[in-house]
Amino acid sequence: MAFGDINRVNTNLQSLSAQYSLNKINQELANNQMQLSTGLRINKAQDDAAGFSIASKIRGKLAGMNQASRNIGDAKSMMNIAESGLNSIMDSLIQMKSKATEGASGTLGATERGYVQKQIEALGNEINTVAGNTKYNGSSLLDGGGSAIQKTFQVGDGSSDQYSVTINDSTTVSLFSSTGAGTGVGTNTTGAGGFTMTGSAQSNFQNLLGSINTAIDTLAGSTNQIGIDQNNLSIRQDNLSQAITSNNAAKSRIMDANFAQVKSDSVRLQILQQTATAALTQANSSPQSVLTILRG
Repeated sequence: MAFGDINRVNTNLQSLSAQYSLNKINQELANNQMQLSTGLRINKAQDDAAGFSIASKIRGKLAGMNQASRNIGDAKSMMNIAESGLNSIMDSLIQMKSKATEGASGTLGATERGYVQKQIEALGNEINTVAGNTKYNGSSLLDGGGSAIQKTFQVGDGSSDQYSVTINDSTTVSLFSSTGAGTGVGTNTTGAGGFTMTGSAQSNFQNLLGSINTAIDTLAGSTNQIGIDQNNLSIRQDNLSQAITSNNAAKSRIMDANFAQVKSDSVRLQILQQTATAALTQANSSPQSVLTILRG
């Protein structure tokens, strides 16, 4: 830094140099105070262009992963509702099996079997009602209209991070029909392997038992698959949580300020600011020494 001759008053190089130093210190101190107030080492791109760019990419990744974690939570809620509906249907099937077993026994007369048949029909109708009412956000989960119900969830921030499930299909459980071939649960498609019971004869109850057993086995398989999907989604969610933590740590190392260091720098800069201010004051007063020459 150049220092001028104090005997020259038109250009006070000492003052200019002191002003330059003070301005530079003030800028550093202002940036230091910004870091203390925001807790960030990088508040704008010019603070660290490369770091700012990398941190921005990490922030974008974190936004996607956080939303994916919420998506998985919603997916698990949907699967819970489907599971609840299947459990209700299973309860009805078990009751239906009990009644069919009762009706298949020779200890009952025709009148008693007629009563049992009515109870079985009511249970079959309840199965259909549950299937039709099991919905999530207006979307049916057990009533596929004869087709498989498939859902695909976005479980990560990448385009390929997807998980698909088949919650139910038309053969999972069949609606009981007392007039002919049954239909798929909640569907209008006949001949879907449903319960057939054209009367209250003992043989009809015996035949019905086979269909109920098949439905229970199929429903148990569907419930098992839901459990597998729920577990897989939980694993994905745990992995996402770990990845979110790691990426937040990486972003912190790049963006966050080290308060101990920043505070130490703040004290140093304040001392330098006071020193530079004193130097500027002295530099501005130096040209007055020329008056001594004039008085002589």
